[in-house]
Amino acid sequence: MDHATSWDFTLANYDAVWLFMVQLGLLLLFLMAGNILRRTIPLFRKCLIPSALLGGALLLVVNIIGKQFGFVLVDNHLMQVITYHCLAIGFASMSLKTEKSNHKTNRIQVVEFGALQGGAYMLQAFIGLGITLILFMITRNGENIISYICGLILPLAYGQGPGNALTWDINFTNIPAAMFAGNGSFGLSLASIGFVVASVFGVLYINIYKRKGTLFVRKGSIFNQPADWSDSDVEEIPDNESVDKFTIQVGFVAMAYALSYGFMCLLGALSDFTNSIAWGFNFLWASLAAMLIRFIVKQLRKHNLMHREYINNYQMDRISGFSFDLMIVAGVAAIEINDIKNYILPIVVLSIVGSVITFFYIRMVAKECFKGFEHEFFLMSFGTMTGTASNGMILMKEIDPGLKTPTSSLYILSNFPAMIMIAPLLLLLAFAGKSPTNAVIAWAIFFVLWLVYTVFLFRRKIFKKKYAGVTVPVWKEEEE
Repeated sequence: MDHATSWDFTLANYDAVWLFMVQLGLLLLFLMAGNILRRTIPLFRKCLIPSALLGGALLLVVNIIGKQFGFVLVDNHLMQVITYHCLAIGFASMSLKTEKSNHKTNRIQVVEFGALQGGAYMLQAFIGLGITLILFMITRNGENIISYICGLILPLAYGQGPGNALTWDINFTNIPAAMFAGNGSFGLSLASIGFVVASVFGVLYINIYKRKGTLFVRKGSIFNQPADWSDSDVEEIPDNESVDKFTIQVGFVAMAYALSYGFMCLLGALSDFTNSIAWGFNFLWASLAAMLIRFIVKQLRKHNLMHREYINNYQMDRISGFSFDLMIVAGVAAIEINDIKNYILPIVVLSIVGSVITFFYIRMVAKECFKGFEHEFFLMSFGTMTGTASNGMILMKEIDPGLKTPTSSLYILSNFPAMIMIAPLLLLLAFAGKSPTNAVIAWAIFFVLWLVYTVFLFRRKIFKKKYAGVTVPVWKEEEE
């Protein structure tokens, strides 16, 4: 049959022609509906609940009600695909941005910020995996066996959001030895709870410490960047070129994702082991490819082979923001209630315990290593380690609207050391899912790594004699 004449644009070919556009339209419409809810209901606004989360929850509820009448509104598979790709696109656009710091940052604090993220990931992995290993031992002789591996999704759901939680939920579901049937919904549920935890706990923290008189909102307002922000010292491409500037930004992101796809294909063809780690880390390969492109562009400009700045930080922020908003709405809407009804107990236990340990661990590190802006640091880190970087930034801006502290700069600069310190967790995911014995080995490794990172962060307090006379760098606000 001639492919060119085998279909038309009518509803007879709904899946081929209209499915993607209808689902994308639903995501955008319910994202706007979520924003309306947030603006009109004071509780949502005061708790800083993301509009994307509200939109996704509303779409999920409408879809559940529709199913009762035989009408399926959401295509779960397509929503999961959108979640998977939006994670990588968001990371690629973030990594393409030129790293610029508006503050004098202490190098050791950059490494400490990375170690804090590594320590928080390892603690969540150690505790989460430990909980489900215990639940597995208790239920393994019963009818409803709780998988030993599902607790390892906690750091992915809390630390990296719906995209990676979905990916490894699906991966573990496809490993028979894991005895897991989350089908993506388990990880998406944990990630959704993480957004609520980030917002609610963050707001409670701000109000409690305000009443104690130890937390103050710093003077200053957010610098509202124009729609086409650029550095005054850098000659960027103008808007009146034959190709729109925003299109160029999208092209850079597409180039990074194309390179990462080629790399994943190469890894997939090398061996079973490399294939097992290739496709689950699309966001990581996209980030690395984006860093490579950014480095090449920098070298071309350095040697005067490129005379204009083609990468625009502001527009890259808009691409990542759009991608993460879509990821959150699609991720929540893709939850299938029937897939999580047998996992209510681990979801509840992991959510509560994960939230509490993350809260206290980051709080202790903030007091130890980031004096002078410990509250700003805590809010940024806690929001990021339970929701996304956007949650952390929103919380931090509640008390530092003018970004006067170096928190945001430290976060940007700490991305590389954090990636190195988190790498062992990512590399052990596939290994841990192959058997309970492997999971126990991974559990022990996570504990050792958490201990190493924590000792580094608290080294001044632990090794008092060695660090006698060495004080923690204290940031002080400059007088205007």
